[in-house]
Amino acid sequence: MGAVILPDLGTEILIPVCAIIGIGFALFQWVLVSKVKLSAARDASPNAAGKNGYNDYLIEEEEGLNDHNVVLKCAEIQNAISEGATSFLFTEYKYVGIFMVAFAILIFLFLGSVEGFSTSYQPCTYDQTKMCKPALATAVFSTISFLLGGVTSLISGFLGMKIATYANARTTLEARKGVGKAFITAFRSGAVMGFLLAANGLLVLYIAINLFKIYYGDDWGGLFEAITGYGLGGSSMALFGRVGGGIYTKAADVGADLVGKVERNIPEDDPRNPAVIADNVGDNVGDIAGMGSDLFGSYAESSCAALVVASISSFGVNHELTAMLYPLIISSVGILVCLLTTLFATDFFEIKAVKEIEPALKKQLIISTALMTIGIAIVSWIALPTSFTIFNFGVQKDVKNWQLFLCVAVGLWAGLIIGFVTEYYTSNAYSPVQDVADSCRTGAATNVIFGLALGYKSVIIPIFAIAISIFVSFTFAAMYGIAVAALGMLSTIATGLAIDAYGPISDNAGGIAEMAGMSHRIRERTDALDAAGNTTAAIGKGFAIGSAALVSLALFGAFVSRAAITTVDVLTPKVFIGLIVGAMLPYWFSAMTMKSVGSAALKMVEEVRRQFNTIPGLMEGTAKPDYATCVKISTDASIKEMIPPGALVMLTPLVVGILFGVETLSGVLAGSLVSGVQVMFHPPLFITSLITSTTYWSLSFSSFILCF
Repeated sequence: MGAVILPDLGTEILIPVCAIIGIGFALFQWVLVSKVKLSAARDASPNAAGKNGYNDYLIEEEEGLNDHNVVLKCAEIQNAISEGATSFLFTEYKYVGIFMVAFAILIFLFLGSVEGFSTSYQPCTYDQTKMCKPALATAVFSTISFLLGGVTSLISGFLGMKIATYANARTTLEARKGVGKAFITAFRSGAVMGFLLAANGLLVLYIAINLFKIYYGDDWGGLFEAITGYGLGGSSMALFGRVGGGIYTKAADVGADLVGKVERNIPEDDPRNPAVIADNVGDNVGDIAGMGSDLFGSYAESSCAALVVASISSFGVNHELTAMLYPLIISSVGILVCLLTTLFATDFFEIKAVKEIEPALKKQLIISTALMTIGIAIVSWIALPTSFTIFNFGVQKDVKNWQLFLCVAVGLWAGLIIGFVTEYYTSNAYSPVQDVADSCRTGAATNVIFGLALGYKSVIIPIFAIAISIFVSFTFAAMYGIAVAALGMLSTIATGLAIDAYGPISDNAGGIAEMAGMSHRIRERTDALDAAGNTTAAIGKGFAIGSAALVSLALFGAFVSRAAITTVDVLTPKVFIGLIVGAMLPYWFSAMTMKSVGSAALKMVEEVRRQFNTIPGLMEGTAKPDYATCVKISTDASIKEMIPPGALVMLTPLVVGILFGVETLSGVLAGSLVSGVQVMFHPPLFITSLITSTTYWSLSFSSFILCF
C-alpha cells in the first residue's frame, strides 16, 4: 500500500502548531481592532491621510457634531448591547448546563449498561480475535468527550458574541473616516471569531485524542468511538444556541419594526424605539453566537464521523497515525489558507468605494476555495498511502489517495456553489429578489406568492450540488468519503465565519450610528456595509446547511452500520411508517419554533405599544424608553420557548427506537434527513435554518447511542 511521506512526528507537530497559529492570529486581529479607542482623542497629525483617502482623525467639523458626546454615546449604546447579550447567554447557558449534566448522566447510563457496567475486557466489535477496553471505560470517556464538545461549543459562541459587541461601536467610529476603515474593523472582528472557533475546536479535539490514547493504547476502535461524544456535545449545544438565539432575535426584530417603522413611522434603530436595544442584542445572540455553535457542531460531527470510520479501516487496523488524522490535517491546513485569505481583505487590497465591499467578501470565498484545493492535494499526497482500504458496511473497499482528494475537493467546491446560489436568491442585485420587490406593487398577496415561489425554486441547484457530492464521495470512498466531503466544505470555516460575523457587526454599527444621532452620511456608509453583510451572511448559512446535510448522511450510515441494518426497505411497513413520520418532523419542529417566535413577538409588540402610549415625551425624544423591559421579554420568551422544540428533537429517537425498534427508527431518520434538507434551503422561512441543527442532532444521538 505504500508509506506516507509525512512522518507521524510531523503530524503531531503540524496539527497543534496550526491551531496555535490560528489562535495567535485571532488575538493579533483583536489587538488591531482594540486600537480603535472609544474616546474623543484627536490624532496628533490631523493632516495625515490614511487608507482610502480619508483623514485618520475624527472629523467633527464635517459632521457638525460635538465629537466627545458622540463617542460617549456610542460607548454607552455598546455597553447596553453587550450587557443584554451577555445576560441572555448566561441565562441560556444556565439552562443548557443543566441539560448537559443530565444528558451526560444519560449517556453514561446508556453506554455503561451495554455490558452491565462491566470492567472486564471484551472482544473487539470488528475483530473478535482481539480484546478491547471494557464498556464502562467507553461510557466514562464518551461522557467526558461529550462535555468537552458542549463546553467548546458554548465557549465558541460566547467569544464570538463578545468580540462582536466589542467591535460594533468601533466600526461606527471608523465609518467617519471612510467606508474602507469601517470594513476592515468589522471584517477583522469577524476573523477573530472565525479563527478562534476553528483553532479551538481543532486543538481541543487533538488534545482529547492524545489524552484518551494514554488509556486506550492500541485500541483505536474504542478510542475513536469514545471521541464521537465530542461531536454530539457540539451539535447538542448548537441546537439550543440556534433555537434560543433565533427566537430572541426574530421576536425583537418583529416587535421593533412592526411598531416603530410601520405604526409610528420612525426610522429603523431609532433611539425612541423601546425594542431597539433588544433588536441589536438579537443580532449577536442569534447570528453570531448561534451560528458559531451551529458551524462548530457541523465541524465536530464531520471530524468525528470520519475518525470513527477510519479507525475500523486500514488506517486504524494498521495504526497509521498520519493517515488516521487526515481529517485533522485538512482542518489544520484550512487555518493557514484562511489566514492568508484574510490578508487579501485587510492588508493586500484596500476598499475605496461602497461598490467594492460585496465583491471583496465574495473574493474571500473564491480565494480560500482555490487555495484550499491546492492544500488538499498536497495533504492527500503527503499524508495518505497511495492505496488503502475503507470500511464499507461490513467489507473493506480499496481506495486510492487521489480518490480521497476528489471526495474532499467535491465537498469544498459544492459548498462554494451552494453559497453563491444562496447569494443569488437573497441579494437585491439579482432578478429573484427584484421580482419579489416588484410584486409588492399589487399588494401583500402577490408578494407572498412570489416569495414562496422563490423559496421553492432556490432549493433546486443546492440539492443537485449535494447529490453530486454524495454520489462522487460514496462511489470513491463510501461513508468515509461523505464525511470528508463535509469536512472539505467546512475546511475554510474560519473565512466563512469571518464573513458571517461581519454582517451582524455592521448591522449593529448602523444601529449605533442612528441611536447616537450621527449624520446621514455615516449611516449611509454603515448601511452599505450592512447590505453586503446580509447577502454574504446568507452564503454562510448555505455552507452550514450543505455541510449539515452531508454530515447527516454520514451519521445515518454510521447508525445503520452499527445497528446491523443492511438495507432500509421502504416496502416494509415499519420502515415506511417511520419514513413518513420522519418527513413530517421538520415541519412540526418549524411550526413549534415559528409559533414560539409569534408568541414572543406578540409580547414585544404589546410592550412597545404600551411604552409609546404611556411614556410622555417618548415620540418627541424628550423621554428615554425602558430598553431593559424589552430585553427581558425577549430573554424570558426565548428561554421558555426553546424547551419544547428541543424536547421534540431529543425524545424522538429515544421513543421510536425503544418502542418500535431500529428499523422504524431508520425510516424516521431517513425521512427527516430528506425532508429537512429541502426545508433548509427555503429562504422565506427563516426558522428553517434551525433544521440544520435538528436533523443532524437526531442522527448524531441515534448513531451515538445505538452504535455501542
